[in-house]
Amino acid sequence: MGGETWPPQEVKLTPGKRVLFLTKDLELVRKQLYEGLDLRMEDISVDELLDDINTDVMTPAWVCFDHDPAAIAENAYAGLLHEGSRVLEKGALIDGGFEVIVSGHRKGTGSSRETAAQCERWAGIRIVIAASFAPIHERNNINLGQLMADHAVLQRLQDGESIPLGEFTGKFDPVTRLILENGGLLSFARELKEGRVTLPDVRPGGRPMTMAEKIISSKLIGRGDGDVSVAPGDAVLASVDGGYSHEYTTAQVHSFLSEEYGNSYQIANPSKFAVFEDHLLYATDVPRYGPFVSKIETLRDMQRVFQKHTGVRDYSAEDGVSPGICHQVAREEFIDVGDFIQATDSHTCMGGASNALTYGVGSSEYANLVHNQFSFVKVPESIRFELFGKLDPGCTAKDVILHILDKYAKNSDTLDRSMEFGGPGLSSLSMDERATLCNMATECSAKTGICEADDMTVEWLLERRDDLDEETIRAAFVSPDEGATYHGGVHTIDLDDIRPMVAHPGDPDKGIPSDPTNGAYIDELGEVTIDIAYAGSCTAGKDDDFAYYAKVTKAALDAGMKVHDDVECFIQFGSKNVKELSARMGWTDLFEQAGVKLIDPGCGACIGAGPGISDNPDQVTVSAINRNFQGRSGPGRLYLASPLTVMTSAFTGKITAWDPQVFSE
Repeated sequence: MGGETWPPQEVKLTPGKRVLFLTKDLELVRKQLYEGLDLRMEDISVDELLDDINTDVMTPAWVCFDHDPAAIAENAYAGLLHEGSRVLEKGALIDGGFEVIVSGHRKGTGSSRETAAQCERWAGIRIVIAASFAPIHERNNINLGQLMADHAVLQRLQDGESIPLGEFTGKFDPVTRLILENGGLLSFARELKEGRVTLPDVRPGGRPMTMAEKIISSKLIGRGDGDVSVAPGDAVLASVDGGYSHEYTTAQVHSFLSEEYGNSYQIANPSKFAVFEDHLLYATDVPRYGPFVSKIETLRDMQRVFQKHTGVRDYSAEDGVSPGICHQVAREEFIDVGDFIQATDSHTCMGGASNALTYGVGSSEYANLVHNQFSFVKVPESIRFELFGKLDPGCTAKDVILHILDKYAKNSDTLDRSMEFGGPGLSSLSMDERATLCNMATECSAKTGICEADDMTVEWLLERRDDLDEETIRAAFVSPDEGATYHGGVHTIDLDDIRPMVAHPGDPDKGIPSDPTNGAYIDELGEVTIDIAYAGSCTAGKDDDFAYYAKVTKAALDAGMKVHDDVECFIQFGSKNVKELSARMGWTDLFEQAGVKLIDPGCGACIGAGPGISDNPDQVTVSAINRNFQGRSGPGRLYLASPLTVMTSAFTGKITAWDPQVFSE
């Protein structure tokens, strides 16, 4: 494969290059790396190969602070440990001269981080062999132009066979084949722009569609003037209305574009794209991130370079204070009804509250869409939730989504699907509450979440946007067609039946409801004393969330209570606008009187990068954030709950559901 244009029409192994087998016997891996041992496929059974290699093993979080390809490559597989030491020492994959890497089943599980695929690509790997791949990791490989195959193909390659490129690409849809055969997403985009790629015909119109399908069909490239439609599984290219990146990812985006299009590259529509300084604002104060302070500063500097170069919206911190968490600010300021928005974060789907199609992508996908204004889309299946009734005053939308996680997501009903919300009960939920539902579609392993639009949508946007008018907003409303197909089914949720929910540590889908007969949690949970109550994040740092916090705090103060002596309570603002609202309403004064510790807007404990994280495994946290994977917010045990429950628990010292009488008992 050596100096050929990638990929060649006939694929064969390069003389002198090697194959690395990632075996369960890690000493055997070491022998290949450091003693020159070369293995063949006939020497190894598939059962002897490592399964479920997750992206944290391939590139632990600290590796993601690098944006330079060489730095990422030299730390490939830094998380693969044996007896406490790295199996692949720094530079081992590069120095070994490998071009093929081999593992077992489900390669690339876990986080969607694209660095996991990049570490192999930039270390010289061009063919990845596995029995199966996690879907997002597979997509990242495709975008980077990595060929993937099974163990039988490797056997043929090692036998000296030259294999036609089509055998590597033939299992994919027509557009993905074109992307792979042109060397990856950015190379494909260049060929498309220069007229050297012909796209497949789009599906004719007439098919009833869901909201997600209708938005995608309205953005299709190659649609012509005729009526068109899409269906689940269709592979298409769609124009993108906007997006955003943050300091964890922007440096890579800038590097990709400079390498592909030259240092003078420009983007066409900068006003609908943005950069945010929100994710790592407080990370430098966290001890475990101490060794990476200089790298974090480099990421910030690179983001500033990108912003000045492109002219995209700038949401950098001023005097150490961020304008807010990207998902919250984007919906406040530039996501419109009917938009197709993509950004470099899994909770981008929060924007679906505004009747828009929004979801997260990797850095290379974002680099393409910000420059070329289109994205590859595999049309998702949909699942619909019809809401009826009205929530009990002790419940919020967080309880609704924890209910959905418990009843539907853990059974994979929502997996990779568009979660669509409608029904008469939706009108009883504010726009902020709808944003909570859409935000946590990610925790449901869904593609995205999207709400139907109504009068409340119009009112909320007009209050925040002076560039819109009611007629324009209503004209953009997207509603599902009668007869649309929901492969995940149509499910009725009676909001009257929702009880306050708490999710056990480890996973958001481990939720249990309260017992409505006595206000205490069911026996399975029992009495759980807490050390930390954390309120805020993109999921729970919105206007309405702060109204909940203030209601509970006022009731506690009226009862002569302050935050429990054994509890640290933190509230983090979701945006500068939310912080200003809290001050105007007098809520900030209430919080300070009660002993709450307030944190300026930005990401924090949710990603283990700010105040509110636990310090040891014995600590217990109840939190309003969106995910509670072990270790994500410190080593302690973290329970998920609603803003009302979290705030109530801060005063009682144990996990407690909100009730107007709770502080008088």
